[in-house]
Amino acid sequence: EQLNPEGLSYRYRYEKNRVTVTDSPGRREVLHTEGEGGLKRVVMKESADGSVTRSGYDASGRLEWQTNAAGRKTEYSPDVATGKLTAVTGPDGRKTRYHYNDRQQLTTTVYPDGLRSTREYDERGRLTAETSRTGETTRYSYDNPDSELPTGIVDATGSSRTIRRNRYGQMVAFTDCSGYETRYEYNRFGQMTAVHREEGLSVYRTYNTRGLLVSQKEGQGRETRYDYNEAGDLTTITGPDGSRTETQYDGRGKAIATTQGGLTRRMAYDAAGRVTQLTNENGSHSGFTWDVLDRLTEQTGFDGRTQRYGYDPAGQMVRSEDGDLVTLWHYDESGRLTHRTVNGEPAERWQYDERGWLTEVSHLSEGLRVAVQYGYDNKGRLTGERQTVSDPQTGEVLWAHETQQEYSAQGLANRLKPDGLPPVEWLTCGSGYLAGMKLGDRPLVEYTRDRLHREVQRRFGSDSLPDSYELTTTYNPGGQLQGRHLNHPQLDREYGYDEGGRLVRISGPQQTREYRYSEAGRLTGVHTTAANLDITLPYATDPAGNRLPDPEFYPESSSTVWADNRITEDMQYRYRYDRYGRLTEKTDRIPEGVIRMHDERAHRYDYDNQHRLVRYVRTQYGETQAEGRY
Repeated sequence: EQLNPEGLSYRYRYEKNRVTVTDSPGRREVLHTEGEGGLKRVVMKESADGSVTRSGYDASGRLEWQTNAAGRKTEYSPDVATGKLTAVTGPDGRKTRYHYNDRQQLTTTVYPDGLRSTREYDERGRLTAETSRTGETTRYSYDNPDSELPTGIVDATGSSRTIRRNRYGQMVAFTDCSGYETRYEYNRFGQMTAVHREEGLSVYRTYNTRGLLVSQKEGQGRETRYDYNEAGDLTTITGPDGSRTETQYDGRGKAIATTQGGLTRRMAYDAAGRVTQLTNENGSHSGFTWDVLDRLTEQTGFDGRTQRYGYDPAGQMVRSEDGDLVTLWHYDESGRLTHRTVNGEPAERWQYDERGWLTEVSHLSEGLRVAVQYGYDNKGRLTGERQTVSDPQTGEVLWAHETQQEYSAQGLANRLKPDGLPPVEWLTCGSGYLAGMKLGDRPLVEYTRDRLHREVQRRFGSDSLPDSYELTTTYNPGGQLQGRHLNHPQLDREYGYDEGGRLVRISGPQQTREYRYSEAGRLTGVHTTAANLDITLPYATDPAGNRLPDPEFYPESSSTVWADNRITEDMQYRYRYDRYGRLTEKTDRIPEGVIRMHDERAHRYDYDNQHRLVRYVRTQYGETQAEGRY
């Protein structure tokens, strides 16, 4: 017996060939065994829901097959002499094979689709190269014959990185493909105490006597502090600006309340430690129900909407309910999703080729078949995507669009060719940092980066073109965006932050915006100043963060809390929803006292039975201004 007054307790009952485990909520698991001494193995497992998993072993006690609760059998082939696993055959007959060298190190994995990955070693058994399924090779080198950890790495692009370690094997310096270095410091207990990056960025960490992080300070002096209870649970985070986030725990160490800026969220758990209720800052509740195998079976949202889920014996979701919508999910022997239905009507369908690669996803929409087909090269990389709309009865293609994708010799995607458009190419440097893009033969943009690979200059177009221009980006000592400057000065921007790292100001030659926040870190207002302009727009929210109509502009509004988390009105619009929580209408809101011109715009949204947007209409003056179908 194992007793835990604050959590799950267990009772164990031992018999000759059976072990029964019962936890405090009453869930029972039975393990049936065969064999004697060191060869005793579990051959059958009965789970709490009655499902059964069976296993078979060879004479040496090595696993040879296993049948899951759905009856699907997976076979394992261990080497007779070494016991190393040489193959795994799935329920669908697809096989993965493993090969080893004389030292029993894995050298090759051959996947069911025929692709393979390889590993190479030196005479000391150290890994020297890895080649992925798609053919990219990464190589490793060592600084001396006794090193067990690599100190040099060269990836498939030819970019090299070096690692310097201390005598304990900890990384003390990392030099990237551009020769830029990051340094690390540790205390005598092996905990990282400092990180020094290029451009003068440093972070310092302090720990208490129990080894828990208690402080993290940036090079500019901004410090975040951490406090713990006696059990070692994080109870308080104090930001550089003095803001505090406090968390309370139960006896099991599970968070039951989190408070920030005087606003609290609460969590409740059942005897098995599963979340059963979430209470937001408004006092509204969201509930969760679980089955005996800890799978979510029901969820009730803050708005009262309830969704239910059902599973097959193998644990795959096969049924979901959302009000009167019932979705059934279907899988093949490999456990891959093949199709689903909604209220008995066909919905999506997924198709795979003989290699197991996804080749098509399709569904019916307003009587038409909409499909996306995928093409691959012999390395399994996506090379094409074709979208079609066709008549499901005749198969006639009514509309099609295709996009082709190509790769560089190093394996990086570098060219995209949509139908009827010039190809888009992107140039990379190092291990894949974007350096530029072209549309056909015309340069679109070029990037220059600093020692941290951050963008510092963006050049649009070519110098020979009259519409070319540059964008220069700067950063403050803390690494935050500080300024953006164009060769059109009227578009320049400067950015300012408070002690907590929040954006508080964006200023330019023609306009300045200042942002204000609550103690909970939520935006409360934007103050805009410019020539002949000085205005403050308040952002009122309820305790859960839902936008409210500001009483200064809408004194007639009595809304102070959106208990169901559905906003029905704010400063600009009124909103309507259907029973599934989908937005169906959004209309302009006219403040009290303003003369109505009957020019309010109305936006209406229609959905299919799978919650997909299928129609959008915008009307004004009683007439349709815009319409879209999907």
